[in-house]
Amino acid sequence: MNQIATKYFGQLAYTEDSVVEFPDGIPGFEDQHGFVIVQQPATRPLVFLQSLTKPELCFTTVPAQAACPDYRLSIPCEDLAALELPSGRQPEIGRDVLCLTVISVGDDASVTANLLAPLVVNIQTRRGRQPIMVESEYSHRHPLDAPREAAQCS
Repeated sequence: MNQIATKYFGQLAYTEDSVVEFPDGIPGFEDQHGFVIVQQPATRPLVFLQSLTKPELCFTTVPAQAACPDYRLSIPCEDLAALELPSGRQPEIGRDVLCLTVISVGDDASVTANLLAPLVVNIQTRRGRQPIMVESEYSHRHPLDAPREAAQCS
C-alpha cells in the first residue's frame, strides 16, 4: 500500500484504485495531476480529493446528486473526448462517471457547491476533468445546508 504525507489527514495510506488522474490539472491548479479520493464514514457525504504531490492541497467535494438530487450532466464534446467517453450521449452518473462538486465556504459562512463546473471522473479509466457546462441553469454557488465544521480541507 502506498503512503503520502498530508496536511489534513497525516500519513495517508492509499491504493492505486483510489487515485484519479487529471491530465490537464484542475483550473487554478494546472500543475496538479494526481489526486487520491478520500472518504470517511464520519464525514459522509463529503469526498476529499487529496493532491499526491502537495500535502496542503485538498478539495472538499460532495457527489453532485447529494447537492442536487435531480442533477444532470451536459458535458461539451471536447470534454467527453478528453474523458475518453462516447460523444453520442451524456454519461450516466454512477455508472459511467463519478461527478463531484467542489464545496466553498463564503465570508458569511455560507456553504455552496459548484454545480456549473463539476469534477467528472471516468469510472473505468479514473481520468478526470472539470468541464464548464456553459449551457446550463446550474450555478457555481448552489447553496447547501451543511454543517460548517464538517469540512476538513479546502
